[in-house]
Amino acid sequence: MQIDWIWGLIGGGLIGTAGAMFLLVNGRIMGASGLIGGLVDGSAGNTKWERVAFLTGVVLMPILLRTLYPSGDPHLSDNLIVLAAAGLLVGVGTRLANGCTSGHGVCGMSRLSIRGFAATACYILAGGVSVLLFRHLLGVI
Repeated sequence: MQIDWIWGLIGGGLIGTAGAMFLLVNGRIMGASGLIGGLVDGSAGNTKWERVAFLTGVVLMPILLRTLYPSGDPHLSDNLIVLAAAGLLVGVGTRLANGCTSGHGVCGMSRLSIRGFAATACYILAGGVSVLLFRHLLGVI
């Protein structure tokens, strides 16, 4: 088995465990867009520092792993315009879907939420169309 598959399996297990722990400990869904949204719009209330801690871990962990495994390739584009556009489109998509992959895909589907399955199907389809368009037809990624 290629090492990329093993890392994906480990990462998926860690994300699933984090989602389950967040739900068990806090009684809320671990949706990254909702955590960020609550900080941005001021609705976080008394969960502000909990959200900051979670998001700090999300940002710092890849930096830590990059120092521990410098030979790893994240497969990012060198085109900063493409990266900025991708980030913007993901942000708009999470607002339209009222959630993101962690909220709908990991937590929603594991709770057998119809809305989670529908949102996950939509963003997987949109991702496939995006790869077809931007990689295979336009060649920008």
